[in-house]
Amino acid sequence: MSEHNDKQSHAYDQMLERTKEFIGEASKEAQPHLKKAMEYAKEKAVELGELTREEAEDVAKYLRRDVQDAAKFLGEHGDEIKDWLRLDLLLIETKLLDMFSQVVDKTRLELDRIAMEADAQGWHTGQTTGIGTLQCLECGEQLHFHKTGRIPPCPKCSHTEFNRINRDD
Repeated sequence: MSEHNDKQSHAYDQMLERTKEFIGEASKEAQPHLKKAMEYAKEKAVELGELTREEAEDVAKYLRRDVQDAAKFLGEHGDEIKDWLRLDLLLIETKLLDMFSQVVDKTRLELDRIAMEADAQGWHTGQTTGIGTLQCLECGEQLHFHKTGRIPPCPKCSHTEFNRINRDD
């Protein structure tokens, strides 16, 4: 794994943790607090020198897309987060699952409103994504992410655009 990929993967996980902490301290009004939480996590990464402003903007965009996608799935399938992740729960660290669950549960109403943005943005080679499965738009090849990582070109056809898939897809 490259140093840049390690840096962005670590920053993604840190920003997710900071977002969860901020939301945990915020009131129940999710809409204004979600934006503040994402902005706080992004600014903290820049302030601490973990990322440049541009890198933080990219990672925040990827994090927002993945949290929106999780909320969309949970809105359609209840609390079946196991299916959204498409991984056996025994393979997932309890801490990471708990972080995603807390962020998603506390922001579900707001994210239902903006969940369609994730589909419009899509997933592209070079971006960072969280755990789950992406499918190549060109050939249908599936890429399984067991941890946060950078999206490579499709190993089958070298295409660079993907969608997140669920068991129902």
